[in-house]
Amino acid sequence: MPDVLPQSFYARDALVVAEELLGKLLQHGDVVLRISEVEAYRYPDDTANHCRMGRTARNAPMWGPPGHAYVYLCYGMHNMLNLVTGPEGEGAAVLIRSCEPVAGLATVSARRGGMEGPAMLQGPGKVGVALALDTSFSGRPLFMRRGLRVLDAEPPSGILVGPRVGIDYASPEHRSAPWRLALADNAWVSQKKKLRAP
Repeated sequence: MPDVLPQSFYARDALVVAEELLGKLLQHGDVVLRISEVEAYRYPDDTANHCRMGRTARNAPMWGPPGHAYVYLCYGMHNMLNLVTGPEGEGAAVLIRSCEPVAGLATVSARRGGMEGPAMLQGPGKVGVALALDTSFSGRPLFMRRGLRVLDAEPPSGILVGPRVGIDYASPEHRSAPWRLALADNAWVSQKKKLRAP
């Protein structure tokens, strides 16, 4: 079994962590997913960041310490997994947008209503369902030997970058910033037409 990523891995800028998370493995129970697409939410000047208006009850885990989960409910139905980054006291995280199943495929398919193929994990809400996450996971460490954790893996041979999704409220420079990253030559990635080689 690969090593669990240490807490120190996350204690860096969200964009650096986002790129290095590509290809790493998320494990919860018998389900193991390869991270295929992420978005970085940086601090302090990212107008798409949930922490842009300060600390709230919902975004409190995002302020650190690093290496913990930030799970929030989107549209009252989608549990979105973020991995908290940067030094404690700076609200930043990486959103897990899409994954590829490595183990527990039958479990993932059942949780996704019998779906098969890339469509069942192309999107952050789908990843949350596949891993059986809810907001009670928010604030939990990701570097323990049990529970939700992130495992090391070989770095990818190539990546793609592009603008983040669903942030129309952000300033123009942040809407267009290439802070969405994905594995190149991988089917388990959403909205590929807006991605390019860096």
